Amino acid sequence: MSLILKEPITGPEAWTGADLRASGQWLRALSPELLAALHHGLEAVRAKGLRAPDFTRADFPLPGVEQDIASFVAELQDGRGFLALRGLPADRYSDEDMAILYYGLGLHMGAPVTQNEAGQLLAEVTNVGDLGDRKTRVYQTNAYLPYHSDLSDVVGLLSLRKAKAGGVSSLISVAAIYNRILEQYPEFLALFYRPLYFAHLGEALPSLSPIFSYHDGKLSCRYMRQYIELGQDLRGLPMSRVETAACDVFDAVLAEPDLRLDMMLEPGDMQFANNYAVLHSRTGFEDHEDPSERRKLLRLWLTMAQPRQLAPDFPGRNGIARRVAEPA
Repeated sequence: MSLILKEPITGPEAWTGADLRASGQWLRALSPELLAALHHGLEAVRAKGLRAPDFTRADFPLPGVEQDIASFVAELQDGRGFLALRGLPADRYSDEDMAILYYGLGLHMGAPVTQNEAGQLLAEVTNVGDLGDRKTRVYQTNAYLPYHSDLSDVVGLLSLRKAKAGGVSSLISVAAIYNRILEQYPEFLALFYRPLYFAHLGEALPSLSPIFSYHDGKLSCRYMRQYIELGQDLRGLPMSRVETAACDVFDAVLAEPDLRLDMMLEPGDMQFANNYAVLHSRTGFEDHEDPSERRKLLRLWLTMAQPRQLAPDFPGRNGIARRVAEPA
């Protein structure tokens, strides 16, 4: 078990939605220089006849905007743990061009990792799944998506089209969650450092991880309640009453409205979040009847060049292993 942090966190990562909404400083506009560089990168990829994600960082040059990229990475690694970027003109580009622009920017921030057993590096977030099928991943439906973390250092989203109604994205600071638990429910704190079985996608059997881990001066978190409950059940160890009570406390804190930051991602908006420092969610939504107008986002999972140092009992997760086809 890692060291249990018993003091409140006071750095930039301990933001609350209420404070950010009051300041209005959480939404960042892309600079004209970066927009021009991104367009140049797009033209370079087009000239080679390539499409996303079938090109490399070298194919998508971004000269002269190294400081912009470095500031993005610093915000994710040592700042608030998330970015909300606005200014990419979705009305100027086709969906294919937007994918190239987004993937190209991602290549300069980190390395894309696979998001499913098919090895997909750039996923479409659309309402195409069957809620009646247990194998359907919730992001492929229009249902409410509970707060959770993904299997990578960073998760990114690019909005191409909004839903007819709903589909609000929501972020919450892990440090703010921790501070609230420390303040209001200190008797539960140690339980979140105890390993539990998580049913991680791509793993044959659920593996152990605590919810909270404090290591090398940073607090990290991994959470999605249904994966914990499923993991414990698959291991033949249903959650105890005290473990259930601890998750109830965690969920109660997640529901406190002053902590979360809600945002409607407009077409062209990009959002990136550090999966160890921020949990993300999405409200349910009503889609358009016309398939060409339905809500559509693109998603990236990135591993960073200098990833967060994690405790041995809190192993990093970067992508889902490809399924190797069995010989005929």
